Amino acid sequence: MRLVLSYSIAGWSGFFVMAVELLGGRLLAPTFGSSIYVWGAIITVFMLALSIGYLAGGRLSMNEPSVRKLGAILMVAALTVLPLLLFAVPMLDVIATAIPDPRWGSLVGATALFFIPTLFSGMISPYAVRLIVPDRSSSGRHAGQLYFVSTFGSAAGTLLTSFYLVLILEVNHILIALMAISGCLGTAAVLSRGEEANAQ
Repeated sequence: MRLVLSYSIAGWSGFFVMAVELLGGRLLAPTFGSSIYVWGAIITVFMLALSIGYLAGGRLSMNEPSVRKLGAILMVAALTVLPLLLFAVPMLDVIATAIPDPRWGSLVGATALFFIPTLFSGMISPYAVRLIVPDRSSSGRHAGQLYFVSTFGSAAGTLLTSFYLVLILEVNHILIALMAISGCLGTAAVLSRGEEANAQ
């Protein structure tokens, strides 16, 4: 059960991050447009947040890692998307008024909206690696498998969101669905009886 949940959460987290990143372009476009500056700002924020999340997840995994804690991280990542539903438009309007330059305005806007959710999402993969690695001799193989699942999830999230979801659903509805699925997976992990990872 620990392995199934760890892989499932890692794969879903990859899907979640890329879906939110693509929707970020839709959220920022009415205020700042959809130029290369805006997408450059979005990608920069996501990459920086993920890098810090990877570091934090790896550090956190050293302290009695468990599937329940992994599920809790996923739930927190989902909850931090909630402000996008409630405050994205007025927050971006305020930022655009204060910083009319679309380059820096979009960078600040993307940071305000997406940095925290992406940071928590970035914590998931390195934390999950700690849960699935049974011993050091097989750590490379297991880490490769997990990052394959996570990156495959990212590809699926990119394709499904850009090709289908944005055509049939409003941005807020997609965000709600992403949060709901994350909540269900996170709850399953928190309520599971998964064992803690063995100390190596």
